Amino acid sequence: MTATRVDAEVIRRLPKAVLHDHLDGGLRPATVVELAEAVGHTLPTTDPDELAAWYFEAANSGDLVRYIATFEHTLAVMQTREGLLRTAEEYVLDLAEDGVVYGEVRYAPELNTRGGLTMSEVVETVQEGLAAGMAKAAAAGTPVRVGTLLCGMRMFDRVREAADLAVAFRDAGVVGFDIAGAEDGFPPADHLDAFEHLRRESVPFTIHAGEAHGLPSIHQALQVCGAQRIGHGVRITEDIVDGKLGRLAGWVRDRRIALEMCPTSNLQTGAATSIAEHPITALKDLGFRVTLNTDNRLVSGTTMTREMSLLVEQAGWTVEDLRTVTVNAVKSAFIPFDERKALIEDVVLPGYDAAL
Repeated sequence: MTATRVDAEVIRRLPKAVLHDHLDGGLRPATVVELAEAVGHTLPTTDPDELAAWYFEAANSGDLVRYIATFEHTLAVMQTREGLLRTAEEYVLDLAEDGVVYGEVRYAPELNTRGGLTMSEVVETVQEGLAAGMAKAAAAGTPVRVGTLLCGMRMFDRVREAADLAVAFRDAGVVGFDIAGAEDGFPPADHLDAFEHLRRESVPFTIHAGEAHGLPSIHQALQVCGAQRIGHGVRITEDIVDGKLGRLAGWVRDRRIALEMCPTSNLQTGAATSIAEHPITALKDLGFRVTLNTDNRLVSGTTMTREMSLLVEQAGWTVEDLRTVTVNAVKSAFIPFDERKALIEDVVLPGYDAAL
């Protein structure tokens, strides 16, 4: 195909894949309001539109720590079985509405235990909600496959416990693992025992790195801990000078290690300065396996359609570029090869052909 620019309606119809999206960062504003009332939690506002605006404004601070602090209110309504079931089901339906055909949702079970649920009960409940959402999406003619990544919070002491759950639930919808939370000052190698356990059990994992902290965090995530993907990774550009790749950048590109890039989120946390100059475009052009992601749809006020549209409008991306990052994401998904191959050949590529 020749290079093709795309308008908003074409982008909306394109099949999409998202690898980096947090469950507790993607609730519907109206759901937060209703659940908060049910559990007696006080919000900044009870108007859904105003709440959405509050989240977006609060997150645009350029400070990762403050960005993470906005999760107080979503987590407050995710401490009961009812809250988890509803948010998980709606998560899937919102992906389907956005044209996503494959998604990986991540969350830290330890953050959902304040209401008395155990971490294992949290995982069981979320999986039940996700399954209900997938069934409804399929019945509506918009099927989406969603796998779960369990997270350990890198600044706390339950990372190994979360890793054990990823092993226990690997045949029940959990496809991998991650560590999340404040990156700077909490290096991945602090949790090496958890990553070694996951490798022994053949459970794949990604690691947030190269966002708030630079090249050492990426190096440690890959070379010490053995991550198969990198969450964000925008600061890999610090190892590229005038188009020449350093050893770490070369390792990432040449071994096809996926970078889970989240442009709008990176602008909010100060990891990038603009969509036009976001590293995703330069890294794509250099042959890195970049993927496009939302990170936190409520907090960033975004969707996959919006992320794609911003890159088209402000960074000159074409439909071929969007197809490339979508195929990259499915290739790097933590599901079996035959399932990835079928998604690409039977869903993604025909969907792009049909949209043109």
